[in-house]
Amino acid sequence: MNAAGAPQLSTPIAGLVVRPLAREDAGSYAPLAGRNRAHLGWPGGAETEVDYRRAWDHDFLERSAAATLRYGIWRADELIGRVDLIPVAPPHYGLSYWLDKTATGHGYATAAVGAVLGFARASLGATDVFAGVAHGNRRSVAVLTRLGFQSVLDFETYTRFHLPLADGQPDRP
Repeated sequence: MNAAGAPQLSTPIAGLVVRPLAREDAGSYAPLAGRNRAHLGWPGGAETEVDYRRAWDHDFLERSAAATLRYGIWRADELIGRVDLIPVAPPHYGLSYWLDKTATGHGYATAAVGAVLGFARASLGATDVFAGVAHGNRRSVAVLTRLGFQSVLDFETYTRFHLPLADGQPDRP
């Protein structure tokens, strides 16, 4: 299943939804990505909204056949972040997420990622989800810990986390 066939997901936070990103969302995504470049520690490259729009189009054109689920995190009608579920070797998936710097500290990432994990388990049959977190990113470690992930391997620049979703595990999140 790709993002086009994925449903909108609700969260326990009123007004916060997670829905598949579409090409039409470039107008919201490009400025969000641009103003969060330093916050996210992204290296040089795209410098302007035009560059981010080109990168957005390239991402969708080049990877549209992939089964990666690209979700936008929306608070009311404002895009505030992104969650990606990457099919590494289904039923094993990778996870990536980020929030606008002004949206951190409110539980939005935990709620949004939790909704995507619930969908992955119930609808995709996911049994294992992995995520990497750069050393020093305490907020992302806290999100993963709240959702039941455990640190499994340290690398030079990041730590890999794992969440088993297989039968017999408690319902998560």
